[in-house]
Amino acid sequence: MRIALIHALRHSPPPVEEAFARLWPGINLVNLLDDSLSADLARDGALTPGMTERFLTLARYAVKTGAQGILFTCSAFGPCIEACQAAYPDLPILKPNEAMIEEAVAPGRRIGLLASFPATLASMPREFPDDVTVVPCFAEGALAALDRGDVAEHDRLAAEAARALADCDVIALAQFSLARAARRVAEATGKAVLTTPDSAVRRLREMLG
Repeated sequence: MRIALIHALRHSPPPVEEAFARLWPGINLVNLLDDSLSADLARDGALTPGMTERFLTLARYAVKTGAQGILFTCSAFGPCIEACQAAYPDLPILKPNEAMIEEAVAPGRRIGLLASFPATLASMPREFPDDVTVVPCFAEGALAALDRGDVAEHDRLAAEAARALADCDVIALAQFSLARAARRVAEATGKAVLTTPDSAVRRLREMLG
């Protein structure tokens, strides 16, 4: 079975590949990366029709490779991914955070949402149902640390930021690139921590396995 992974950050492939190796080994993965998407979103401050068309182009390419499912790992591009889902209604196409959101949600629950990419916190809270409280939290400097290869500092900054979410029932790490900090976040807060890669792989296995 072949699954295409489509990324807008160069840090996203390793955590999702690790999750597949651990939770669903033996799957043939195809990585498609366009990290200019995240750079352009940060520059423009909003999603554009041109970005949607670029996502559709990536989805078309994934289909041409023979992919039996597509997992997007870029959590700030929800409407662009929804356009791909509409274009290929018979193909399992998963947004990066939808499986994690379903695992996190329970009526009345207070969910801490930790992100290191500001645009994610602008778009992702709207994907949660109204009967939960979402507490956004920005891990300032964490993504920059990861960009320069300082993974220890990335994890430290993520854990320090997450301390502000200690009164939440569960903490959701909003980006694939944050998954590596899950243990540190759990230690800093004493809370259950959900990651997008693990939740997404579990869901795809249910859909396709």
